[in-house]
Amino acid sequence: MSAAAPAMPAPPPLAVAAQPARLRTVRTPAGMALRRFGRHRLAMFGVLVIGLIALAALFAPLIAPSDPLKVDLAFFRKPPNEVHPLGTDSAGRDVLSRLIYAGQVSLTVGLVAAVMATSIGLVLGSISGHYGGWVDAVIMRTTDVFLAFPSLMVIITVVALVGPSMGTIILGIGLFNWPTACRIVRGLALSLREQDFILAARALGSPEGRIVARHLIPSVLSPLTVTATFAVAQAILTEAALSFLGLGVRPPQASWGNMLNEAQSLTILESMPWLWLPPGVAIAVTVLAINFIGDGLRDALDPRQRL
Repeated sequence: MSAAAPAMPAPPPLAVAAQPARLRTVRTPAGMALRRFGRHRLAMFGVLVIGLIALAALFAPLIAPSDPLKVDLAFFRKPPNEVHPLGTDSAGRDVLSRLIYAGQVSLTVGLVAAVMATSIGLVLGSISGHYGGWVDAVIMRTTDVFLAFPSLMVIITVVALVGPSMGTIILGIGLFNWPTACRIVRGLALSLREQDFILAARALGSPEGRIVARHLIPSVLSPLTVTATFAVAQAILTEAALSFLGLGVRPPQASWGNMLNEAQSLTILESMPWLWLPPGVAIAVTVLAINFIGDGLRDALDPRQRL
């Protein structure tokens, strides 16, 4: 009879405990979207540019070389020099200082007006898509009325009647640019109101208003972020157009639009580019950077995109 094979000795407990445990990485939708956004080179470039412009506007009193409101007729339309790197305007004011301070106005108008318009569209679109019926019909016909008129012409009329100011521009843009967000949110709400989590909340007896506020609106915020980003760029362009026409921010307060107002003369366009080129470049770069961010958000929030 053969001898039994010797049993293998059990590993020491300390050796088992000394082996590092592998931590399992949990991927959340927010984390994956953030990674996709971080890999979007143009979006990150846009974030860098907007960050620099925002910091310059925020710390304008420390960065600006001189007082943007200081009038010195001895420096009437002087070209760029050592004292004034971007030259002076028709009142002898430093163009670089006014350009930096003008960023405060343009960014404030763009952000506040876009948030106002997007918030109105979010609320009305959610109510319209969730309730349907006559509520949906009333809101959508109202939206069609607003879309039937060019928003810029309506805002110009309102500003001309009320009077130009930064507050009037913000209210005008916010109150007349919400239909686009409203239609987008309505389409999303129509597809979400039959989802299981909405039906479950309704079956548990939750009021319809609570369902809209607690479940529907948070579900459409991510796609709406892209629309809000592009709305900021549109608001900046609208403010620049109004200020260029003399219906925006009143001088002597600087904005990129009213700095372009001096470019209405052919002589200035040909021989004095320092009066109109810096604000024009600032508007173009800012809007382009915001559009890059919007493109990055659109790709990052698309679940079909790969990491």
